[in-house]
Amino acid sequence: MIGFLSGTIHSKQLGQIILLTGGVGYLVTPPPNYLNLLKSSDKIELFIYTHVREDALDLYGFSTHDELALFKLVLSVSGIGPKTALLVLDKGVEKVEQAIKNADTDFFTTVPRLGHKNAQKIIIELKNRLGGLKELDLSSESEENTQAIEALVNLGYSKNEALESISAVPASLKTLEEKISYALRQLGKAKLK
Repeated sequence: MIGFLSGTIHSKQLGQIILLTGGVGYLVTPPPNYLNLLKSSDKIELFIYTHVREDALDLYGFSTHDELALFKLVLSVSGIGPKTALLVLDKGVEKVEQAIKNADTDFFTTVPRLGHKNAQKIIIELKNRLGGLKELDLSSESEENTQAIEALVNLGYSKNEALESISAVPASLKTLEEKISYALRQLGKAKLK
């Protein structure tokens, strides 16, 4: 695994840089705002996240360790890939952490490729790790969602488990019974893992 690279920017192309290190050019994807600041022949140091897939090995580069740590946290949220996590991180570490702590879904829905449900997932899954100041307000959600969450809590699940499972219910399921049934199946699968 590559964890850190130091070198000279050989060139920029399509949202990436080629970082020349010891005669080898590494193709690295930095956050878009940071990329805009970089110029060819700049000497830089990057903390690297190596993303391995079946058909690719991608490198994501960050100017600080805090950015890398937050990127890994956001990437750990189910349904969030590295490109979306990079766009979230591009908003700034402090702003993202504050939005999670304040349960601010509106902040996350301004990120391209990130919808309301995934914004809720990020808050629900990361609030415990970063410390939440406010509960996620699902009042904008349907009455069925509120009732489904209450039902799951009454069945012995924690509020976080209930919120997470209901936020993952597909939009095609409309009735209270369908939502509770789907959430219970997902919670049952999670316990088997």
